[in-house]
Amino acid sequence: MPFTPDLVDELNTLVHFDLASTQQGIKIHKTAAPAIIAATQRLHSKGLLTQIDGGYLTSLGRDAAEHVQAALTILTSLPASSKD
Repeated sequence: MPFTPDLVDELNTLVHFDLASTQQGIKIHKTAAPAIIAATQRLHSKGLLTQIDGGYLTSLGRDAAEHVQAALTILTSLPASSKD
């Protein structure tokens, strides 16, 4: 199953969470892009965020954000040099 635009918006939202602190959440304002507002609402309905407009990561949300951020790091890293 390929990534849909909605899933990409959700992934991009999860990337914004600071995993170094459980005391820091995010707030999506009503002036944000409609796609980001919708993504945040979907993440909340899936049980990944505590509030419909962001808030904090739930336990499941933290797991998802860790995986998303790890995948982003891997995919944006320079390729390892090949050994012949």
